[in-house]
Amino acid sequence: MRFRRLRAIAPRRGFAVAVLALCVAACAQADPAAGPAASDASLTSLTPDQIDAIHAIAAAPIEAGRAAGMSFAVVRGTDTLLIEEFGHADLELNVLTPPDAVYEVGSVTKQFTAAAILLLREEGTLSLDDPLTKWLPDYPVGGRNVTVRQLLDHTSGIKGYTEMEHLWVELAPLELPRDTLVTLFSAEPFEFEPGTAMTYNNSGYFLAGLVIEAASGMSYEDFVEERLFAAAGMENSRYCHKDELTPNRAKGYEPGDDGLHPAPYLDHQWPYAAGSLCSTVRDLVAWNQALHGDGEGGEILTLESYRLMITPEPLLDGTNLRYAKGLAITNRDGTPRIGHGGGIFGYVTDLRYLPSEDLSIAVLINTAGGASSGGIAGQIEDVVLGAPAEPATAPFEGDPSPYAGRYEGPARGQRITALVAAADGQLTIDTGGGESAALSWLGGDEFADGRTRYRFIRRGNPESAGGGASFDELRMDVVSGHFVLRRVFQ
Repeated sequence: MRFRRLRAIAPRRGFAVAVLALCVAACAQADPAAGPAASDASLTSLTPDQIDAIHAIAAAPIEAGRAAGMSFAVVRGTDTLLIEEFGHADLELNVLTPPDAVYEVGSVTKQFTAAAILLLREEGTLSLDDPLTKWLPDYPVGGRNVTVRQLLDHTSGIKGYTEMEHLWVELAPLELPRDTLVTLFSAEPFEFEPGTAMTYNNSGYFLAGLVIEAASGMSYEDFVEERLFAAAGMENSRYCHKDELTPNRAKGYEPGDDGLHPAPYLDHQWPYAAGSLCSTVRDLVAWNQALHGDGEGGEILTLESYRLMITPEPLLDGTNLRYAKGLAITNRDGTPRIGHGGGIFGYVTDLRYLPSEDLSIAVLINTAGGASSGGIAGQIEDVVLGAPAEPATAPFEGDPSPYAGRYEGPARGQRITALVAAADGQLTIDTGGGESAALSWLGGDEFADGRTRYRFIRRGNPESAGGGASFDELRMDVVSGHFVLRRVFQ
């Protein structure tokens, strides 16, 4: 089948394994396609070459049959640079993607959950340092102090329910009492002590939704729709329900061996506050404008709350993270990029904001597993702003051999093994894919492979990198996780 693209709408001024997946916005980018760079980053319109390049980026996965449809928005300040729809909202009925198509946004939901918690904090209803058991007294923490703050930055150590693979696949289509899920994941051992590591965790956000309900006396759905969607002017956003008619709703698909297939059924009481919101690209841009303002905070939160939301807080040992509260904070040419992605049955999403440019990019695709929303958003970003500079690296001048070894520890729903090898003055790492990647040196005992950072922890504190010291720990920072791997001495 040949997929046909809709014409651009008129710009408006002023405005695989079936798991609930994370695609951290601005972090899970594919290598950008070659395209024309913006000649002036302050321009309030795109050149014809830039528009053609973005069209090619959006059309590629649809014409290749990897995605059914897509909507995207590129907005700087109050200037709409481009909002368009491609492909189909419904393949069976041959319905093209309409303006204001509604998609399930998956984990983009998390920033709304975090904002709701911060609103309740502003009102004095709760504190980020409240123990979880203040609001959910029956949750079995085993003597640990799990705080509301740790639910939002994924440092609680609670087992993630989407990583309980067989349970999640079997539970997803069923309609059961909501506390069924909490009973199942709360019975699992903690993956680490609260505050000592970070692993992306949908259980934490499920619990955060329950905290919102306990503290506010409202359902999560009503709180988000009344206090956030209404305040941001998000007229076409809602809590997703499979049993309700939703105008302009795009159907979800997944790729198979013989083309695209309807996505499996998912009862939306399970993603809940971790991933059960539905929205449009225009509404998501409106949210960015209401949350971030012109880069210094908007009308949703006070400045203090906004800073809390976008500022990553360290682990108990002082280790810095790159994930704040429902938002990943990454970097483009030395300036912040704030965003998040989402993946859920039949849909992938990316929403990002670049404060220095007052630039919002939203990408919604009604196919999971066929195209990367983060990769497409990243390519669009590079067309608009020009390709970012290559990160500066320096040759490692020390002895790499003390870093070499086997390191193991908990990651997201599994244990990860990192094999570090040294040869010809170069460190390489294999984290399970069977292929080793060369590590670039960032300084001291820190290295990187693309967006993943590695920091080796040594005994003692020799002044120079390497220095013949023994390393017994490797910290692996993938933005959506900060894994603590211990060296296995054989």
